[in-house]
Amino acid sequence: MAKFNLKLRQNRGRADGTVTAEGGPGFTREPRAELFLLAVSNMVGEDTFYEGAAGRDARFRDLVAAVAVADPDWFARFVPWLRAGAMLRSASVVAALEGARAQVAAGVPGSRAVVNAALQRADEPGEALAYWLGRHGRTLPKPVKRGVADAVGRLYHERSLLKYDSDSNAVRFGDVIDLTHPAAKDERQGDLFRHALDRRHKRDNPPPASLTVLAARAELMAMPVEQRREITDPAVLGAAGMTWEALAGWRQTTMDAAAWEAIIPTMGYLALLRNLRNFDRAGVSDAAAETVAATLSDPGAVARSRVLPMRFLSAYNAAPSLRWAYPLEKALQHALVNVPALDGRTLILIDTSGSMTSGFSKDGTLRCWDAATVFGLALAARAQDPTVVSFSNASRVFPTVAGESVLAVVRRFKDGGYFYGGGTETEKAVRTHYDRHDRVVILTDEQAYWHGSADVAAAVPARVPVFTWNLAGYRVGHSPTVGNRHTFGGLSDAAFAMIPLIEAGSRDHWPF
Repeated sequence: MAKFNLKLRQNRGRADGTVTAEGGPGFTREPRAELFLLAVSNMVGEDTFYEGAAGRDARFRDLVAAVAVADPDWFARFVPWLRAGAMLRSASVVAALEGARAQVAAGVPGSRAVVNAALQRADEPGEALAYWLGRHGRTLPKPVKRGVADAVGRLYHERSLLKYDSDSNAVRFGDVIDLTHPAAKDERQGDLFRHALDRRHKRDNPPPASLTVLAARAELMAMPVEQRREITDPAVLGAAGMTWEALAGWRQTTMDAAAWEAIIPTMGYLALLRNLRNFDRAGVSDAAAETVAATLSDPGAVARSRVLPMRFLSAYNAAPSLRWAYPLEKALQHALVNVPALDGRTLILIDTSGSMTSGFSKDGTLRCWDAATVFGLALAARAQDPTVVSFSNASRVFPTVAGESVLAVVRRFKDGGYFYGGGTETEKAVRTHYDRHDRVVILTDEQAYWHGSADVAAAVPARVPVFTWNLAGYRVGHSPTVGNRHTFGGLSDAAFAMIPLIEAGSRDHWPF
């Protein structure tokens, strides 16, 4: 999702040097808009094509500090949305902590609730404190300490302890409890806190009797290694809080079909999605595969998982078996439920220049042009009369086929040689292919090459809306956002729902 109708400060000429990374005329953004666009596309600590990790992260911290103090109400809505709406973990944690630091220094209240809202998984309190200790030292402001403690009360339980409290972490559950002193919500959680402290300080105390999941796990761990492969009852493994990662280590051997079939019933949606190739390699039965397929294609499960649509493309590319193709296609269609059906004629331009090879997912399985292609072709599939164009230095119309599945059309786009990998001649592509269309949608990193035009969208009549999705979050954009020119950040199915809202006359709304 993204804010539309961002207010930009246009560079009135080239004298002040505001240009894109490719030398095109640039337009800088109002701080909230710049922060929003950077946040929804920022994989903290990762390089992009034009911007190194250190500079990018410093720009993010500076923007957070400025906006958190200048507009604390907006910031208090933004960070929870960034975590729960945009599903960005690292960016939301850093934003909450750096915003809290700036607000404490300025005497602005409210950061405790923001810190709490940014932490939604049980390993995140430890990650937050590791970040703070590494960057700012051991002095914790009260709002940070209390916000983390609030999250601990929500997130710490037996299964989360087993899954996330690892010797490999610099900040363990016990460290978080020591540093923030959370209040236990009941006696059982108090027992858990004491046990976490015992684990951290290597005190040889048995787990309290109330912690039955820990007791079940201890019983399994005491079993001789040679007998462990015989345990294939999902109920036994589930009672011990066994995840697929823990099961693989506990067995001390490769995961065979029996092991996968024992753990599949307790695996989460994303874990199933990531392991399709492993299921095939192990040779899981058709019955087990049907169970996985039913979960993957269930619309309710898709909605609850909050998995971004690009993940289905990643799984489709990784899984060698055709038995996953149809469930993944159905899942992707469910994940794209908010893509609107656009009437009239729509020009969709997909940037396949070299800079779009930057990683879009942190694990490197998807690039920016993969994400742009998924959404561009999904939008085309729902449009009444689409024209899809791949552009770089050259450009070419991609032929669409009515009723073709999104995953199949993405594969056809790739196999047909539509990924160019050259420069970013956006204005040239717009001028070449615009032909009385009712709207223009551009999926790009905005780093347009200079060819003498005032801005990219000037190639389209002012009455025609131009929607730009920026997938990289760079500071300088290729066009001002005024009138019928709209810039978005990030990609999710809900983002495209903004198109009909804007065309219907809505203006200046954030998605939170």
